[in-house]
Amino acid sequence: MTRTAIIAAMPAELKPLVRGWRHSRSNGVDLWIAKNGEWIAACAGAGVAAATRAFAEAEKSGAFDAVISTGWAGALREELVPGQAYDVYCVIDARTGERFVTAVAPSDLWLVTNSRVADHPEKLRLEETYEAALVDMEAAAVARLARMRSIPFYCIKGISDGYSDNLPDFNRFISTGGRFQLVRFVFFTLFRPWHWPSLIRMGENSRRAAHSIAASLLDLLDERGNNRKLNGNPNHSQ
Repeated sequence: MTRTAIIAAMPAELKPLVRGWRHSRSNGVDLWIAKNGEWIAACAGAGVAAATRAFAEAEKSGAFDAVISTGWAGALREELVPGQAYDVYCVIDARTGERFVTAVAPSDLWLVTNSRVADHPEKLRLEETYEAALVDMEAAAVARLARMRSIPFYCIKGISDGYSDNLPDFNRFISTGGRFQLVRFVFFTLFRPWHWPSLIRMGENSRRAAHSIAASLLDLLDERGNNRKLNGNPNHSQ
């Protein structure tokens, strides 16, 4: 059996996967345990600090053999399809420049972890600076924790917003603890109908991405709790 931690930011990112799993909440972290007892999913909000809290809370039940960073990400290339999940090969920390290679086959699907939600100008800068294909706010923190424990690291991300999508500034609605303040956001957008079409599109993309993430995770992990692709090689930095 392969004991695996699955770390995300928001419950909606995990919803299709954890349906029927046992749910609990501890120290502000949502936790789900699969029926086989070997898969534990956790989320505590957006950002590095929240991902670190989620991992720490999940690890209280015991050490892991592998860890997966998952959830929604923004596309930094036009060819990435919104609503589709992708296996990331390398994660870059924009704050430190560290690079973390995952346990999948090499590819050009690199992800950069940013400290803020990236708007279109920021996406252009990140793609040019890091030659990355995706951007998120948590994966580098999870990768670092996996490296510290010498366990394999995987990163599966679903595209919630396309390369050229023009969306409102989400950063002002993320609390210091990493929680998305939905009520404030709804009131903000209620009187700004020019944002509605892009938000409706993003909502549908996010829903499809969550289902695609679940399918990709179940392809990685079999029904016995084993990791089909686990090769025993922990992630490492470049």
